[in-house]
Amino acid sequence: MSNNATSALRIVVGVDGSEPSKTALRWAADQAELMDGVVDAIFAWEFPTSWYGLAPPADTKPADYQEQARKLLDQVIDEVLGPEQPVEIRPRSAQGHPAAVLLDAAAGARLLVVGNRGHGGFAEALLGSVSQHCVQHASCPVVVVRGPRHHQK
Repeated sequence: MSNNATSALRIVVGVDGSEPSKTALRWAADQAELMDGVVDAIFAWEFPTSWYGLAPPADTKPADYQEQARKLLDQVIDEVLGPEQPVEIRPRSAQGHPAAVLLDAAAGARLLVVGNRGHGGFAEALLGSVSQHCVQHASCPVVVVRGPRHHQK
């Protein structure tokens, strides 16, 4: 891998802890290894404005959500890639709508990788709203990785 991270090929991957995002992270790491690149693993979060019509706890600060998001991202990276990561993984959590955060992070990247669906939406949908928005608006190529399939009996 290049000693100068700014000159290395950069792959951005969206990670939210869902199975499709874990598959996307693995795919991005494998691709970065082939390309001698680095992976920017991005976890987007939004400050809750209300929960079922109730205001969120007043004592919870954005920094608390930021810290929790980063911890979750680190846990997912460890779970998926283990301690001996084959490429440089640069984790980052950011506040904002996931599609907007990913599109911003992907500016200048070689590739944006997303899972086909995250935690929200309809389980039967081929693409989630975030992956669809990224496909339509990214300034770089987008790879949509399908997560593991769960067969119903």
